[in-house]
Amino acid sequence: MSNDQPTPGQPPEDDDPFLKKPQEPPPPSAGQPYGSAPPPPPGDPYGGGFGAADPLAGMPPLAEPGKRILARLIDFLVISIPLYLISLPWGGAVDVNGNGDDGFGDAVSNSYTGQQFVWSLIGLVIYVAYDTYFTHKDGRTLGKRLLKLRVAMLNDGRVPDTGAALTRAVVLWAPALLCCPCLWWLINIVLMFTDKPYRQALQDKAGKTVVVAVR
Repeated sequence: MSNDQPTPGQPPEDDDPFLKKPQEPPPPSAGQPYGSAPPPPPGDPYGGGFGAADPLAGMPPLAEPGKRILARLIDFLVISIPLYLISLPWGGAVDVNGNGDDGFGDAVSNSYTGQQFVWSLIGLVIYVAYDTYFTHKDGRTLGKRLLKLRVAMLNDGRVPDTGAALTRAVVLWAPALLCCPCLWWLINIVLMFTDKPYRQALQDKAGKTVVVAVR
């Protein structure tokens, strides 16, 4: 449960529309009172373990990976296009004047020195702030809103608190913007299709979240 104070425009925590819907109590096991469920193992953030209830019970269906990728592309363009235009008076955030004669190795080293590195840091701050704000606000960035998706805490379906939203944003954007963008996106895309049972990308695992379809 979040310790954050409700923000303007955000419903109080008790009225959170993204809370899981109540489920029928499980049948009692031997020596267990009717309607009670075995507690999750200590320290398990997902509420998993043998005999525990499915964390996704009562939540909307998991989002389709294709829609998640498209939503992320929309978010990337929403930020990157204005950021590039703003950077033009200072030479641009991306070097488009190189002739490519120095080879791939020089291109990589030049991308993260001087001016381009400064703009990478500026972009990192903006991307992380954008993702953190909208994820904590109602679980939906602009891309997710257009594709009817949202981020939810896996353990109870609530909108992520500030800590979870920030952790998720940093894990998503820091490697992608500062060190290994192609590899990072590839790993995340593969996980969206193959991770079982929650289709969690790396940022989801770090923030203990899932992405679901909005009903």
